[in-house]
Amino acid sequence: MGLKLTNVIHFFFILCILWLSKDVDCQISNDTLLPTVAIAVFVRNKGHTLPYFFGYLERLDYPKDRISLYIRSDHNTDNTLDVLKTWIEHNKDSYNLVDYVLEEEAKEHKDDLFEWSVEHFKHLIKLKEDAMSAARKMWADYVLFIDADVFLVNNNTLKLLMLEEKTVVAPVIETLFAYSNFWCGMTEKGYYKRTDDYLKILEREKTGCFDVPMVHSCVLINLNNKESLSLTFDPQKIDGYSGPIDDIIVFAHSARTTGVKMHVLNKEQFGHMLVPLEKGNTLQDDEEQLLNLKIEIMVDQPQVYISTSLENYVEKVKHDTLGFDQVYLINLKRRSERRVRMLNTLAEIGIFPHMLDAVDGKTLNDTYIQTNGIKMLPEYADPYHKRPLTSGEIGCFLSHYQLWKDMIEKQHRTALVLEDDLRFEPFFRKKVDTLIKEAQKIGLLWDLIYLGRKRLSDNNEPFVPGTTNLVSVDYSYWTLAYLITLEGAKKLVSANPLPKLVPVDEFLPIMFDRHPEEVWKGYYPKRNLKAFSAQPLLVFPTHYTGEDNYISDTEDSEIALSVVRDEL
Repeated sequence: MGLKLTNVIHFFFILCILWLSKDVDCQISNDTLLPTVAIAVFVRNKGHTLPYFFGYLERLDYPKDRISLYIRSDHNTDNTLDVLKTWIEHNKDSYNLVDYVLEEEAKEHKDDLFEWSVEHFKHLIKLKEDAMSAARKMWADYVLFIDADVFLVNNNTLKLLMLEEKTVVAPVIETLFAYSNFWCGMTEKGYYKRTDDYLKILEREKTGCFDVPMVHSCVLINLNNKESLSLTFDPQKIDGYSGPIDDIIVFAHSARTTGVKMHVLNKEQFGHMLVPLEKGNTLQDDEEQLLNLKIEIMVDQPQVYISTSLENYVEKVKHDTLGFDQVYLINLKRRSERRVRMLNTLAEIGIFPHMLDAVDGKTLNDTYIQTNGIKMLPEYADPYHKRPLTSGEIGCFLSHYQLWKDMIEKQHRTALVLEDDLRFEPFFRKKVDTLIKEAQKIGLLWDLIYLGRKRLSDNNEPFVPGTTNLVSVDYSYWTLAYLITLEGAKKLVSANPLPKLVPVDEFLPIMFDRHPEEVWKGYYPKRNLKAFSAQPLLVFPTHYTGEDNYISDTEDSEIALSVVRDEL
């Protein structure tokens, strides 16, 4: 009896240690080996995603000797097998085990990319069942089923999922669209059902670990939990199953009918993935989507990671200026992280920028202001905060002013202007090209076209006749991104704005005569800037006011007292 009591005490002591060790680093214990994980990957025609997939897999903050990889690939018509062989050869010794079968024969399933045949589903079901059995036979504590176009940008993903202590849990994986790797609702027959909670979870309006009826594409299963034994992808192992022959639906059904709850976690951002191809798409569309997904990833990360052993499989992008004489990128020297992110993003898009060092409001002094004749417009007050100009707003204006002067000096006929805190909409290059071609087709005379802005007017903004992507612009803020002509730059500089300064957000609407402040407009009698806007917009801010990581070098700066004191 005493021996049994000792064992019980020892058991609870270990539990206490494990519980107390759950710190923010996700370290279970310095003296405890992390659980073993089998990662199952099934690959078909994903040669273009594998350099990035493995790049992020390698970056996971998890001991590689506690990871076994189970890789199967068949029915390929691209270079998938070459990519896999190269990666396995370079990395197989880093992991506990790399179990792989690569079918050499190039053949296709008797279906298409969009509507899988029953035979195709049965093939995948067998692959997944075999992977589950293999994970159990190697005594893995967990098995992670992950698609080859899922990029786990959060390198703590495995540890964070394990800390939830669920039998089945998936991280929310983001895409370019309102699609993800979970459902919040399911019909009786096992199909998707729309619910109010889906977008709230996907967009992290509410955060936590949620009980959901379906997870797929990136799913962690705790094999130590006895109830995991009832999980299966095979409909023949479920009594009375009459639903679709579909691996993820069968898996969800097996969980639901045996009382195993599935969960999705969104306490942090975990990763991104491609949306499945739809009818009419091609593999080239998948590659285009990959390009835009990489751009989206770089909103929060300085770069997209590629496996060093697969760099030769990534096609080098040709760079140009999108047909404009110049592409300006405005960046404060002290915001080096933004510069790196934007340069990497533009490299992915294939845009070669000219770096323009922004004027830093923090470095402005009275001598500089007086020498350049900078004075605030006497009646100016910020419409929202009722305050004078800030040093950051002066620096921002001067940055754009210097850019306009550079255009005039170098006689650039057209330019694309980009600030460093923006994100591009998918297919940015194509959309800009379409916009310009529409303007040329109708012979539109323009000086400035907003590509990103904050609309402040409720007035109707009609489409320019003969176009589907351009509107006549009304009162708007932001200079995130815009197109400008040499004639437009001349109009802005010749207005002599420095002795009667307002923020550049206010100056542009004054110059195209859509500003509501009549007194301010009176200081600029020649308001003939021809301004338009892309519709829909092609860029947006990386972060909005109040969001995490939001920084404003214009609003969150000191009042420029020397400018306020001076009068015209």
